[in-house]
Amino acid sequence: MIIIGIDPGLQITGYGVLKSDGTKIEILEAGIIKTNVKDNFESKLDEIYSEVGKVIKQFKPDYIAIEDLYSHYAHPKTAIIMGHARGMVFLLASQYKIPIVSYAATRIKKSLTGNGHATKIQMRRMIKSTLGLKDDLLSPDTADALAVAVCHHNAIMKGFSK
Repeated sequence: MIIIGIDPGLQITGYGVLKSDGTKIEILEAGIIKTNVKDNFESKLDEIYSEVGKVIKQFKPDYIAIEDLYSHYAHPKTAIIMGHARGMVFLLASQYKIPIVSYAATRIKKSLTGNGHATKIQMRRMIKSTLGLKDDLLSPDTADALAVAVCHHNAIMKGFSK
């Protein structure tokens, strides 16, 4: 089973590709898609669409997992902008007929740490431990993308064990 986790953003979109045989999880690839800050809005969306499309074509995932929209009441524009980036991923999932699942940040955190309000530091430590990573060089966006992929993996495995 191959899962692509996505942490969508207009400036930086994190992604992580996991492979699992049901017992062991391994990272096939993880990184970020960084758009040019000087590009117009449409060009940034095109870049996200193109680069996520390349990852999908290369790894042919069984699932895509993405973080839900979250907006603080003081910054609603952030959610709207993030929604556009998410839209590119949902469009690709539809075009490639890949099931896509969206998870709230609290669910992702609870899945990995048992605490829906875990800190970024706790999450990065858990991702490092779960995936057997040796270094701390993961960007926050890559770590978040891997976390959503692990969350979906855990949800699938829990479903199989029922």
